Amino acid sequence: MSWEEELNEMNHRANLAEAMGGPDKVARQHEFNKMTIRERIGHIADPDSFHELGKLAGVGEYDKEGNLTHLTPSNFVFGTADIDDRPVILSGDDFTVRGGSADASIAGKRVQAEGLAAELRLPHIRLVDGMGGGGSVKTIETAGRTYIPELRGWETIVSHLSIAPSVSLALGSVAGIGAARVATSHYSVIVKNSAQMMIAGPALVDWASLGDVSKEELGSYKIHTRNGAIDDEADSEQQAFEMARRFLSYLPSSADELPPIETCDDDPEREDEALLSIVPKDPRQVYKMHSVLESVCDKGSFFEIGKKWGRSIITGLARLDGIPVAIFAENPRVYGGAWTADAANKLIRLMDLASTFHLPVIHLEDCPGFLIGKQSEEEGTIRAGASALAAMGQLTTPFCCVVVRKAFGVAGGANHKPGSHHFRAAWPSGDWGSLPIEGGIEVAYKAEIAEAKDPDAHLTKIKERLNRLRSPFRSAEYFEIEEIIDPRKTRGYLCRWAKLARKALRTDPPNFGYRP
Repeated sequence: MSWEEELNEMNHRANLAEAMGGPDKVARQHEFNKMTIRERIGHIADPDSFHELGKLAGVGEYDKEGNLTHLTPSNFVFGTADIDDRPVILSGDDFTVRGGSADASIAGKRVQAEGLAAELRLPHIRLVDGMGGGGSVKTIETAGRTYIPELRGWETIVSHLSIAPSVSLALGSVAGIGAARVATSHYSVIVKNSAQMMIAGPALVDWASLGDVSKEELGSYKIHTRNGAIDDEADSEQQAFEMARRFLSYLPSSADELPPIETCDDDPEREDEALLSIVPKDPRQVYKMHSVLESVCDKGSFFEIGKKWGRSIITGLARLDGIPVAIFAENPRVYGGAWTADAANKLIRLMDLASTFHLPVIHLEDCPGFLIGKQSEEEGTIRAGASALAAMGQLTTPFCCVVVRKAFGVAGGANHKPGSHHFRAAWPSGDWGSLPIEGGIEVAYKAEIAEAKDPDAHLTKIKERLNRLRSPFRSAEYFEIEEIIDPRKTRGYLCRWAKLARKALRTDPPNFGYRP
């Protein structure tokens, strides 16, 4: 007696699952310049590493004798895989089957995928395309009832944020719970032109009398990579996969481990002559902070996160002599580097990522303070900024700051982590205080200037006197700054610090969870 007949049926069902929504639906997916879920898995996972779970799940149709005549597979595919030889949970929506909506979904598969990622403490990569298991009014007729919304398994999605890395890629029209899953991750990418993200689609927006708008108008990359709902954008699905792989390369597989060190062939003591003159003598002139970041980090290792939003602060991951670090710097080309509300929120995400996955943090500072003005006040910049400074104070890993130029006001205080001892240095271009001299002289010396015979000449004399006192060497005399360093030696300074910081890292969990 053999089980060959049953195995043949199993293989038949597996073949039906691999057919997805059928040739017509697959062709339509390709017409929109999108891969199918199985093609996507083949491109992002290491070759032959994907092991599918729940492949036979779906909705079967049977004849009177109980023989299977047709199987509509579940529109959610998941399993284990390797990415760069690292085991992960890989899951994704099959848009060829009912556009990923709930009436073709088997909720237990999504719950299982999220649960396994948490239970096995594995990274989770979500390939989101469609409603991500969200609702459809057809479900009411099928079930014979309506239902009260319940976010089944949501607690697992949230708890996983403090366990292991999660990456969500928006690869099509993503709405409802699918959009929420994209936002609830450590790193997210949307594909330009072929993907959108929205709370609800155009039809529902029109029904609510909120305007006749297209999917692009509601949720294109131009919207969500500018407001921070999605971290970054990609030109193609393949590029999105590469960005996901690169992001993961800086992080451990779980919070139980330290980030992996890579072999580095870039001299840790390398000096860049261009840094000697990159900062202009005129404090009003700008320069390219990205050039500083690229210079001091291992060649090609700086990986910027959120480049299109909160642009007055640059945030990202990098390596120093092969050691992964989180790094941020003000961008003098955007509001002079002043902190905005969205820049502060972006910084909070970086601090939480560093605390969760044990990344030392570096700040290359050129901060004129919080952005001032009516709009800044209306956006609640002070609250967002205070939250960012609190997140920095809660940081559980070593911190280092190099003051490149400005450090003014409350935001300028981000040159140190409160209540800790750490490395801090400045370039000779360092300039700091409660507020810039140029902006405070006329207020502080208003009466004195007004009484002078020649107010303009008197103002010039005051400026000259104060400029002699603003030298960073005066601060160094009083140990208000620990070191003044040659800009060309910044890489060596940071690489030596990174080695010391690495020795101090522990895998103890922070006393707070990651905040999505």
